[in-house]
Amino acid sequence: MLRWAAIFFIIAIVAAIFGFGGIAEGAATIAQILFFIFLVAFIIVIVFGATLFKK
Repeated sequence: MLRWAAIFFIIAIVAAIFGFGGIAEGAATIAQILFFIFLVAFIIVIVFGATLFKK
């Protein structure tokens, strides 16, 4: 998922360089949403992993 966020971020940068504002904004929004989903999933895995192996 982090890979997809990075890909959409790169697409947004390239689209912005070439002047495609709408495409750049859409790709940046998608990259931001995917990054936050990844971040939440990562935190959940860390919390459950810490409590699962705690004995």
